[in-house]
Amino acid sequence: MAPSRKSPTAAATADGGVEENAMAILDTFGIKDSRDLHDDRTAFFEAVRSACLAGDSPSPPSWRMHNAVFQILQSSSSLEVTIASFHLLIELDKHYPRTYLTNSGPHQALVIVEESWSPFLPDINVARGEIGGNTRRTGHLFDPLRFGLLIEDMVEAANDTSTNNRLKRIENMVLFQYLVSTLEADFVPRNIAYKESLDWVVIRESLLSGLLRSRNLVFKSFVKNCISLLNQHQREVEAKISFESASDSDSSLTFSLLEFEREALLSVKKLFIMVINLDLIRKEADKLSMTSRADGSRNPILEVILDELPYNTINLSPFLLPAVRTRRSDDTQQDLTVENVLSLFSTAASAKAMAKKMFPEVAQLLLAHAYQACLSIQVDSSKADDATKMIGATLLEISCKFVSAFQNLRECNMDIEISQFEKEALFTAATLTMKLQNE
Repeated sequence: MAPSRKSPTAAATADGGVEENAMAILDTFGIKDSRDLHDDRTAFFEAVRSACLAGDSPSPPSWRMHNAVFQILQSSSSLEVTIASFHLLIELDKHYPRTYLTNSGPHQALVIVEESWSPFLPDINVARGEIGGNTRRTGHLFDPLRFGLLIEDMVEAANDTSTNNRLKRIENMVLFQYLVSTLEADFVPRNIAYKESLDWVVIRESLLSGLLRSRNLVFKSFVKNCISLLNQHQREVEAKISFESASDSDSSLTFSLLEFEREALLSVKKLFIMVINLDLIRKEADKLSMTSRADGSRNPILEVILDELPYNTINLSPFLLPAVRTRRSDDTQQDLTVENVLSLFSTAASAKAMAKKMFPEVAQLLLAHAYQACLSIQVDSSKADDATKMIGATLLEISCKFVSAFQNLRECNMDIEISQFEKEALFTAATLTMKLQNE
């Protein structure tokens, strides 16, 4: 079923007088000093919140109002204003989604609000230089090229340890977090609608699909940069030490940097999961002959990740040995090892529960590479005890649990395909299990 498309009318958006009054607050950009500019922006946020989020009958923000909040997010020199603009954008998107599902008889119908504001260019596949007309209003919106450059900037900033760029790092991370939130809000309802209708067009028209289909985004570089960002979690301990020793004057900014770094890393993981789901849907659509040459062609993200990781062992940790620290009341930390992950698939019931959270094919592939990582660590470690500590168990225990995890996943779906790489990993695990048990 084709999605329903709604066009906002003048009556549906914020009253013209309200819009003019709110926008008039910002008309003095570049004239006032920084303190007055900060106050004006804060007043503008309150005007937007009052008109669009408060009261008994709030109205959706006009395109100009929404656009101005996003513009402030990118041009602020104040941490307070940066965070305030981000939270306001998130609230507006929750109250006035651009893409959503509504009940329509026995099924949910996908609704797309036409001409609503978006941080991405209206035609995401058109290069910025090809856009005619007045680009003053759209010059700060994102196309695929600029999205890729933002991630590059985040990687470069992460390698710069100077204190001068902390605010800019936070601004970029907050901006990235908002863009991923926008992609997710558009993709998730489309994904649900696709599962009911098997209509590939619903997915093809998503912001995420358009972003990745563009030739202006070098996909392999994009993935490699995202891997580099994920690897930053290994520096969190050092960053925490730096925060504890920071002076009172910069401790607040350092703390904010740490918090937004964690949020940015979560956003990278969300982005990867969405792309993996998009690739699996594309694979299904290919089998059903729904796609065409116009849909473009690129390697699935898992293939790019798996091609990159074997040659860059420093990046194995974020994907295969995640050190996910959980806080307890005594402020201690616990690492999630490969053994812990395999335990999630220790029974048919638990494997089925995990399979609901991710595609079984994805689980198999990542488990196979996790096992390969364990073998690499075993070879590279000078002491067996060191390897056991890193992976959470002995190689015999890991091998047994790996075979068991695959068996339990197979019980969930007997028709699931096993790739040649996964078969080789299973053969190695079974062989090592027999050998180590006899020693």
